[in-house]
Amino acid sequence: MVLPEGRRPTHLVLRLLAAAGLAVDAAVHARLADQYDAVGDSLTQGTLFRAEAAAASLAVVLVLLWRRRSGDLFAWLVAASGLGALLLYRYVDVGALGPLPNMHEPVWFGDKTLAAWAEGVATAALTVLLLGRRRRRI
Repeated sequence: MVLPEGRRPTHLVLRLLAAAGLAVDAAVHARLADQYDAVGDSLTQGTLFRAEAAAASLAVVLVLLWRRRSGDLFAWLVAASGLGALLLYRYVDVGALGPLPNMHEPVWFGDKTLAAWAEGVATAALTVLLLGRRRRRI
C-alpha cells in the first residue's frame, strides 16, 4: 500500500522539523524585537524582527496544517531569507539600505546562534520536501 504524500513518515518528520525551526525563529525574533527598536529611523530593526516573527508563525501554520507546495515555498522563503539576512549582517557591514537600518552586528550570542540553527534546519527540511515533491511530478 502506498501512502499519500502528506502521510508518509518521512514527510511528517520533515514537516515537524521545519515547523519546529520556524517556531524557534518566531520566538527568538519576537523576544528580541524590543531590544532593537532604537536601531533605525522610520523602519526599525525591531519592526523587522516583529515582521519575521509574524511570517515565521504563519509559515508554521502553513507547513503543519495547509501542506501545499505554495505554503511550503513561503515557509522556505521565510527560513532561507532569515538565515541569509542573519549571516549577511553578521559578516558584512552593509550599512543602511533605503529604509532598512544598518543591522550589522559582528558577534555571535545565544539567541542569534539559536535562530541561525533553527532557520538552517527549517530551510534544509523544506528544501527536501520541495525537491522531493518536484521529482515525483516529473
